[in-house]
Amino acid sequence: MTPTIQRLLHYLPGALFLVLVVLCGLRPSSADAARKRKFLVYVGTYTDHGSKGIYAYRFDAKTGQSTPLGLAAESTQPSFLTVDARGHFLYAVNEIERYEGQPTGAVSAFAIDSTSGKLSLLNQVSSRDGGPAHIALDRTGKYALVSNYTRGSVAVLPVQKDGRLGEASAFVQHHGAGVDKERQEQPHAHAVAMSPDNRFAVVADLGLDRVFAYSFDSAKGTMGQDPHLTKANPGAGPRHLVFNLSGKLLYVINELQSSITTYAYDTANGGLRELSTISTLPDGFSGHSAAAEIALHPSGKFLYASNRGPDSIAVFSIAAEGTLSHVEFAPVSGKTPRNFAIDPTGSWLLVGDQESDKVVVFRINRKTGRLTPTGQILQISYPACVTFVPLP
Repeated sequence: MTPTIQRLLHYLPGALFLVLVVLCGLRPSSADAARKRKFLVYVGTYTDHGSKGIYAYRFDAKTGQSTPLGLAAESTQPSFLTVDARGHFLYAVNEIERYEGQPTGAVSAFAIDSTSGKLSLLNQVSSRDGGPAHIALDRTGKYALVSNYTRGSVAVLPVQKDGRLGEASAFVQHHGAGVDKERQEQPHAHAVAMSPDNRFAVVADLGLDRVFAYSFDSAKGTMGQDPHLTKANPGAGPRHLVFNLSGKLLYVINELQSSITTYAYDTANGGLRELSTISTLPDGFSGHSAAAEIALHPSGKFLYASNRGPDSIAVFSIAAEGTLSHVEFAPVSGKTPRNFAIDPTGSWLLVGDQESDKVVVFRINRKTGRLTPTGQILQISYPACVTFVPLP
């Protein structure tokens, strides 16, 4: 489905459910699966702490119950995952510093067996630089964009029809440093978000306190060399980012200052204009904190962010104009909530407590956005990423 059709559907009465599943990255063929509320959940891990790769669970969104399926695939340091829109293929960055004798990380492509949850390795390619930390598919599903943290670069990898990855069709290298001598000694590209019309790849660079908007050619898989540049607050450390449902606003979570900045997005040139910044911490908090993940609720009414240190999920309500307001700071009952995911029905939030070796299941109040722990715990060593896949 093209971005143009997606925008038109946004205004059609009675099509709200279809709009939500499309904007969550699901094709219409996955809409029935979402209505059935049956999913696979995959958890990527850091394998230098006792795990062996990517683990799978069945998840029932009617009850919030999970069934462990065990190790889905052995893989080294699969710290961030993404899935194609049809739920056929899973892609994982391998957050390593050397691959096939070269100073780069790797990216692995897997085929998903929806019956068993097992992942079959299709191929593995270089990420073109060290420490890949994030992967996102463009909105056509034909390209994977990988953010390499160690030296601050982005590679574009073609996705073949059979799900395999090709060698990089584009590569951009950032240069410079930030004000924090320990964390910003050089560029650290951390994540990419594709614009709703797929014309721009927006990159958060933690090391430079910059957000880059690169023009993106989805026919060739190339990125322009003259990006629109937006400066963040010095020492903020932009980490992850997400567009709102209209595509007119971009929310960026700043790791080093534990805050979220709201930007107005210019659809013509990819430019950003800062509107406001809000803390992810409660008033008066004075301890160490490092914000990590950010996610939009499928309704578009709430925004969620994780805080490592305070070990909480910050919940925000979103006003009609996009302004954020604090709702609550929900304790995660563990240490270091690095990553979390919201199921496509908007009913559940699963957060990986990295240093507590568990994934905790919360129920989402769809009216208020508040989180309630269910008592459901998935025991897994050093969880780094959680992602949902609708079952056929």
